[in-house]
Amino acid sequence: MDINKKAYAKYADSRAKKSPIVKDCVKAFLFGGAICTIAQVLKDWYGTFLSDKDSGTLVGVTLIFITALLTGIGVFDRIAKHAGAGTLVPITGFANAVSSCAVDTKGEGFILGVGAKIFTIAGPVILYGISAGVVYGVIYYILKALGVL
Repeated sequence: MDINKKAYAKYADSRAKKSPIVKDCVKAFLFGGAICTIAQVLKDWYGTFLSDKDSGTLVGVTLIFITALLTGIGVFDRIAKHAGAGTLVPITGFANAVSSCAVDTKGEGFILGVGAKIFTIAGPVILYGISAGVVYGVIYYILKALGVL
């Protein structure tokens, strides 16, 4: 059977299950909004007995802990199955990426498994985030020194 790329693409498109994009976007919006609402409620509550800066830090720590815990017991994946991109609110998505690698490699031991592979997914984010921050910082410093900013 000789089939060209266009014919194969047409065939594959006709057989592929169509994604409910609007439904997925609404679910991601609602779940992401719920995560952010929970974070705001926590910040307001922590703010009753801590400074604004400290309450913000504690919210981050709390969200990371809850996400890592839910990932470890297998609940976060079930939530993410329905929420889609809504669970990628930066801090929860990052915590899930790190903790899921740790859970997946725990059978290989703490050194060669968890320790060596914990940042498999999150490592590039850290590397390029820090690198971009350095580049932008240098550009900002130069522009500030030249009086442009």
